[in-house]
Amino acid sequence: MKLQRYGTLACLALTATLGLSACGSDNNEPSTSASGSAAAVDCATGTVNAQGSSAQKNAMDEWIKAYQQKCQGTTINYEPSGSGAGITAFINGTADFAGSDSALKADEQPKADAKCAGGAAINLPMVIGPVAIAYNLNGVDNLQVKPATLAKIFAGKVTKWDDAAIKADNPGVTLPSTAIQAVHRSDESGTTDNFTKFLSKTAEADWTLGNAKAWKAPGGVGAAKSDGVASKIKSTDGTIGYVEWSYAENASLKTAKVGNGAGEFAALTAESAGKTIAGAKIEGQGDDLKMSIDYNTKEAGAYPIVLATYEIVCSKGLAADKLKLVKGLLGHAASAEGQAALTELGYAPLPETVRTKVETAVKNLS
Repeated sequence: MKLQRYGTLACLALTATLGLSACGSDNNEPSTSASGSAAAVDCATGTVNAQGSSAQKNAMDEWIKAYQQKCQGTTINYEPSGSGAGITAFINGTADFAGSDSALKADEQPKADAKCAGGAAINLPMVIGPVAIAYNLNGVDNLQVKPATLAKIFAGKVTKWDDAAIKADNPGVTLPSTAIQAVHRSDESGTTDNFTKFLSKTAEADWTLGNAKAWKAPGGVGAAKSDGVASKIKSTDGTIGYVEWSYAENASLKTAKVGNGAGEFAALTAESAGKTIAGAKIEGQGDDLKMSIDYNTKEAGAYPIVLATYEIVCSKGLAADKLKLVKGLLGHAASAEGQAALTELGYAPLPETVRTKVETAVKNLS
């Protein structure tokens, strides 16, 4: 299977880059700790409902499946409704925690905190999701684009594939005069927030629309959720869009090399994404682990478009009948075993220094 082969290579690359403590394998043997015993899972019973980021759906499906196999009597529902919808559901009390591809905004934090009796809503990064620039263009297999060129395409300033800006990025390549269809998320999405943040940080002169979960640029083609973006690109010649790497891999989409701060065009691989991840910093306080990613990284070979996808949860005040199950599930997700499982799904596991902080923050939930 393509992703299994990819996962083995990804695991090796990320181990070298990030110092991960464990890697997945293709066999069905129980994962073991450093002492050789099977990894412990804090089992609970009951029902948990969560929703949000579609970028993390494949990761959440894996964690839920693994947890329920080890812990009978649990019902865990995760709806990939999009980051914006997930945060709204969390604030309104219809989701026990929310998945989001961006941390809570300043105007969202007070509303989220109000849900947490005696505590505050915190951002827990659970998986790093490289964002692929996927495209479908007959006859072109090795596209490369600078951030400024991407900004012009998605702002509607470059509308043909043989535009001078794209030609300059691809010397010697014959480009057709096909019209460009730039595909964006039609729903509120943390992936959109991160992609537009990347454009605003790396192509300031050409992208003046800032960053937000809702798409702001005129024109282009909207598609709902990550699956919708991948499907639109897959089915239509002349398209280009941004989508999480796991969705691009699953749909067998071509992905472009992207210019980085070192002046190189970097292909999206586990190793190249890991180089950008390694430079990310935690800027939250205490158990709030909001991360800041340097999109202008000058690390040689670094692929610059990566996002941290979070679980947003109450540090205190979660209903008593939900607390143990939420801690059990998120504890498994933050474990070395849970993170290692991601390498076969097109994600990059958390750096070990961050993973241990997330694991501690989960244990502190009350």
